[in-house]
Amino acid sequence: MSSLVPDRNAPHARPDLETALAAVEHRLSALGVALCVRDTVGIDLHATELHRALATAVDQFALAARRGSVPAELRHRLASTSGQVAAQRESLARATAALDRAIDVLMPRDSAALYSTLGSADRGNRGGSVLA
Repeated sequence: MSSLVPDRNAPHARPDLETALAAVEHRLSALGVALCVRDTVGIDLHATELHRALATAVDQFALAARRGSVPAELRHRLASTSGQVAAQRESLARATAALDRAIDVLMPRDSAALYSTLGSADRGNRGGSVLA
């Protein structure tokens, strides 16, 4: 019978925190799918929405923490979600670095064999004045 009596020391259910965290989890999942299928429009959309959802969740969790009422389950889920965001960020950083290296191989930056907007690559090294 005592299990039916609410514990006054336990944090109350926080539907606002649950909703904010669920939005972050949903956006993180949607971004992961967009990344897997290489949907550039979806990646941009979901990354923007994830950023908004994270900002909202951080604000709500910070407010709740100041009031001392963040349930342990939600703290654990937030920590797990934070880890997923960090892992996805690291994965994107690695992919970006790999792409940069591939571009450097395909389009070297110091090559004198390429043409400038003025024609031959060596024209850019000459002075700009013309003597008559």
